Amino acid sequence: MKGALNGLRVLDLTRVLAGPSCTQMLGDMGADVIKVERPGAGDDTRKWGPPFLDRRQGGSSKESAYYLSANRNKRSIAIDISKPQGRDLVLQLLAECDILVENYKVGDLERYGLSYGQLKDRFPGLVYCSITGFGQTGPYAKRAGYDFLAQGMGGIMSLTGEPRGEPVKVGIGNADLITGLYAGFAILSALRHRDRTGQGQHVDMALLDCQLALMTYEAENYLLSGEAPQRRGNGHPNIVPYQVFRAADGYLILAVGNDGQFAKFCEFAGCPELAADSRFATNPARLKHREELIPQIADIVVRHPRAHWLDGLESRGVPAGPVNTLPETFEDPQVKARGMVVHADHLYRDAVPLLNSPIHMSETPPQVRLAPPVLGQHTRAILDEMLGLNGEAVESLIASGIVEQA
Repeated sequence: MKGALNGLRVLDLTRVLAGPSCTQMLGDMGADVIKVERPGAGDDTRKWGPPFLDRRQGGSSKESAYYLSANRNKRSIAIDISKPQGRDLVLQLLAECDILVENYKVGDLERYGLSYGQLKDRFPGLVYCSITGFGQTGPYAKRAGYDFLAQGMGGIMSLTGEPRGEPVKVGIGNADLITGLYAGFAILSALRHRDRTGQGQHVDMALLDCQLALMTYEAENYLLSGEAPQRRGNGHPNIVPYQVFRAADGYLILAVGNDGQFAKFCEFAGCPELAADSRFATNPARLKHREELIPQIADIVVRHPRAHWLDGLESRGVPAGPVNTLPETFEDPQVKARGMVVHADHLYRDAVPLLNSPIHMSETPPQVRLAPPVLGQHTRAILDEMLGLNGEAVESLIASGIVEQA
């Protein structure tokens, strides 16, 4: 079955997480993603471990779990773009591509003749996406950008953590991943425009912009009220009770979304008087009297195990769920039913487990066609298929260090 983006080709000049997560999504949907990497080193994250993927013959490879997480459905070609002959190869490859995605610092690719301004006239239909920390404009444009910085500067750390604790970052590369998602959406929007008009364009994506956009209702709370939101730990700024509670044998989430659900919770919990109390009967009242209500609920919840609450509240239509470890998450029957783990044969090992795409489509579902590639795994095949180079011509490029074959 062909994917929705079958027939599109992406030249991927990205590394680490934001860019690779974007191009991985395009690959999942059927695009042919050509990952261009530096000979000898490749994507920085190949060495970001342990854990590493073991070779069939034993020993450790340079394929880290981090790298594997963001590079499926791609083919790797190793080209030294700092050399004129390598740059020329990239330009020849680009003539066969629809999209270029890069995450070099602002101005870096201009040294190699590969900036958008240098390419747009030669490739008028090209969708060129740049992913940086701060974007192509503004006083911070030339700064190096990292996920951690974007989380801090974008406001999310000011809201993450316990009220009296220090600011805390999200446990994964939140700004990187959300930028990858926004970039994928922007690229597809630009392709829609190109298909109508024949005109490509430059897509300028910044980690800081995307992190701030993710603040959504908390940002709007501030813009409307002028009051800076505060950290509430696991509490919600606008809904009560909507947070983590300790049960007798672990933690659970109680996510009461309306007054009817609160009344049902109180009935099951054996405290109907709380729902009848004017301080707690409505959500605005519960929000106002949060400090009085939450300790009472916590004292009740801790008396019973998680199963008591999860089973009882589910049958009454009150949203609640466990706080799982990752091993518990992967054993969850819903996660298994949705096929969130997939296996792919890798050059080093058969049936490597990978996270699957969360997208479900009835006619053109995403597919894992290729395991994350070894550095330069497809160099010969790509040069032959796309440029008609083979035999002595390719061997000469390899010998000169312009390209590398795994």
